[in-house]
Amino acid sequence: GTHPSAVDELNRILETTEVDPERLAMGQSAAVRIAELGLGEDAILAAGLYPLWQNNELPEALETEYRALLPWSLMEGISRLRVMDELNLGRDSERPDEQIERVRMMLLAMVEDARVVVIKLCYQLHELETAKRAPEAVKHDLAQQTLDIYAPLASRLGIWQLKWQLEDLSLRYLQPETYHKVAKWLDERRQDREQYIQRTIQIVQNLLDEHHIKATVTGRPKHIYSIWRKLETKGMSFNALFDVRAVRVLVDDVASCYAALGVIHGRWQPIPGQFDDYIASPKENYYQSLHTAVIGPGGRTLEVQIRTHEMHEQAEFGVAAHWRYKEGAAGSHAIDDKIKWLRHLLETSRENSDAGEFLEQFQSEILYERVYVITPHGDVVDLPNGATALDFAYAIHTDVGHRCRGARVNGAIAPLTRKLNNGDRVEIITAKEPGPSRNWLVPQLGYLTSSRARSKVRQWFKHEDFQQNLTQGRALLDRELERLGIRDIPYQDLAERFGYSKLPAFLAAIGSGDITTNQIAGRLQQPAQEPHPSTTPTPYRAVTEASGIHVQGVGRLLTTMARCCRPVPPEPIVGYITQGRGITVHRSDCRNLLRLTDTHPGRIVEVSWGDASRTHTYPVTIRIEAYDRSGLLRDITVLLANEKVNVLGANTLTDKDSGIALMDLTLEIQDIPELSGILNRISRFPNVMRAQRKIP
Repeated sequence: GTHPSAVDELNRILETTEVDPERLAMGQSAAVRIAELGLGEDAILAAGLYPLWQNNELPEALETEYRALLPWSLMEGISRLRVMDELNLGRDSERPDEQIERVRMMLLAMVEDARVVVIKLCYQLHELETAKRAPEAVKHDLAQQTLDIYAPLASRLGIWQLKWQLEDLSLRYLQPETYHKVAKWLDERRQDREQYIQRTIQIVQNLLDEHHIKATVTGRPKHIYSIWRKLETKGMSFNALFDVRAVRVLVDDVASCYAALGVIHGRWQPIPGQFDDYIASPKENYYQSLHTAVIGPGGRTLEVQIRTHEMHEQAEFGVAAHWRYKEGAAGSHAIDDKIKWLRHLLETSRENSDAGEFLEQFQSEILYERVYVITPHGDVVDLPNGATALDFAYAIHTDVGHRCRGARVNGAIAPLTRKLNNGDRVEIITAKEPGPSRNWLVPQLGYLTSSRARSKVRQWFKHEDFQQNLTQGRALLDRELERLGIRDIPYQDLAERFGYSKLPAFLAAIGSGDITTNQIAGRLQQPAQEPHPSTTPTPYRAVTEASGIHVQGVGRLLTTMARCCRPVPPEPIVGYITQGRGITVHRSDCRNLLRLTDTHPGRIVEVSWGDASRTHTYPVTIRIEAYDRSGLLRDITVLLANEKVNVLGANTLTDKDSGIALMDLTLEIQDIPELSGILNRISRFPNVMRAQRKIP
């Protein structure tokens, strides 16, 4: 693919330049690992060039000839992480685990691009690999920092091939005797163990195939650090480890899980006390799987995990992620969300997908600057820059936020909109009953900065006001479709376009603001549909380039848009063959067309919007109702000119008694979303009461 070529190009440029060999080696090592992870050429180049850029050793050719191609934002992101190497991890504090977790969150809070974290992990691994001859104190500090921060991050990101190397090398420096003891024990059995696992995978696969159970069987390698952790935490001996030899079985459904378990227990003797059913009784973090240990092939102990593909995804990417029950630490919702975002971005980058929209959400929550404030009990709370006292309340607990009625900042009563500063001591005043205000969701009022807090408020109103949102959503949808002049789309079809199987949930989402009218207009715009096949053979289909209309079953004819209904993509359309004027294209619900269908059914032909329709414009008449004022028509025409919308005609009428002006403007429009946007902008003008499409 393209990744090796990026590494090769980097090496070619650097071969002709004298640079620090240690920095060059670090960059090349990281670049190769990033290439293996499939994070893209810009990430490879950033990993390879950053050590030189940091030391002002970039070759001149790169600074000049290739400057526009270099991943500057990624390298700047890596540079911001240097502060991590100087942080005090708080091992002397009363709660070192909390301080270390706070440091991890600080790392994530500094990062714009998930790949920056991965590159930093690769550098950390390179430092561990090259520290073998360093002084013991240096190796010890480097290894401890790795176990405190970087190995857990690799685990949370799901980059297991980095995680186990970081952990194993750290253990080697921190407890060399233990490391070599476990390594020797594993090496004595490594080749035998690997051969045994491969044979066992095939035996289990054949066994399940014989019983017609569709399954994927894989081995689960154990590494030195994970074995040592289990020996330490459970006080076990080497011989008592059942999962040194382990396989995992993935099946399609829950029934197949238990069927596979029955087959395995029927073939090999289960070890007493080593069966756990986390499907019937999931763990607190919703982890689900069947765990068992048996006397497997050759009389050796074998651990078997059985779960569905969906459970495996949940264990890998959901709240039951592998790191949770390995680290034994409770996580916060905020860090959970950030990890989920990071892992998603990594996966989409591997698949060469466009993660731009997701990245924008990621960046909006994780800002460069954070605010650290203090609770009455002396705990430190990490908030986004610009956070308010109300943001603080929701950071403490959702229920505290819902019941919040006031705040004291540094001992003085303060409004809930008070922006907090580093070191502020904040106390929340609460009521007995929850009662968020809808004003909290209005950005201009400045109550909430955190997207998580706003999400909690919206959830509360969703729960409390579902019926109200349902009624309001139906009214908003009715009004929007009427405004756009759309009559014939079933609400259920529209709901399914948004991914809602149930109409009430869709309407409530509109009422709560989760779905906007702009989004509705966008979803109404569907790709051009091919005409439905006719019951009679179709000689050919012609495309009339002038209007971008597909005409089914006739030759190339002149097409014109019917003035009575003025259709616009993607509205359903039908053609009517006129005498001497080609085909007139009507909306399928046009009243005139329905009358013509009754009187001249033989002249009706199937037509549809073609690809060329995307580059065409169509006449649409809109009606504006407003309280008349000087300059209103001028303001509207200036807006249309700025939007590059051509005005074909205008007709205005003012009632002097009421002072209400009616304006009918005929515009050239490309599609429904453009029409919706123009109507929205016109509606915001002072004095305008209503702006909508005019349909006869």
